Formats: sequence, C-alpha cells, structure tokens
Amino acid sequence: MTILIDPPTWPGHGRMWSHLVSDVSLDELHAFARRIDLPARGFERDHYDVPERLYQEALVAGAEPVSSRELLARLTAAGLRRPKHPRGSAA
Repeated sequence: MTILIDPPTWPGHGRMWSHLVSDVSLDELHAFARRIDLPARGFERDHYDVPERLYQEALVAGAEPVSSRELLARLTAAGLRRPKHPRGSAA
C-alpha cells in the first residue's frame, strides 16, 4: 500500500489543506480515507482534500509525506491522475 500526502499548504475555506492520494488504486485510497474518517465529500476526482488538523493522523495511519510535486508525479505515473480539464477539452 502506498498512500501519499503532501504538506498542508493549500488555502481554502479559511483553512490549510493537504492532498491524499494512492499510487496504486482508487480502491486503496478510499479504504485509507475511511480508516481516518475522511468524509466521502472530500474526494475530488483522484484525491482527497485533507484539512490540516488531520495531517498528523494520516501520517500515523501510514501515509507517506511527500512534496506536492512528488505527489503529482507519482499519481500521474500510476495512471490515476484525473485533471479537471483533460488536455484537448474546453475549459
């Protein structure tokens, strides 16, 4: 199992957020999210948005801390990246 989390450096809704991904499968990602009680509404195409208050909990549960750049590279290499606007589509 490889669950990755980037630092909580993404602002939104008055908080800072991390991204939680799997570089194996979305099933693995959803199972991990359930283990740390992330709500399903936090899932967005290929990742979960994780509030800063749950960052340490994700690490304790086994998420591997990586930079945002590495998280994106590994998600893309695994073929699990689902961008908002796929190349060639209208924005």
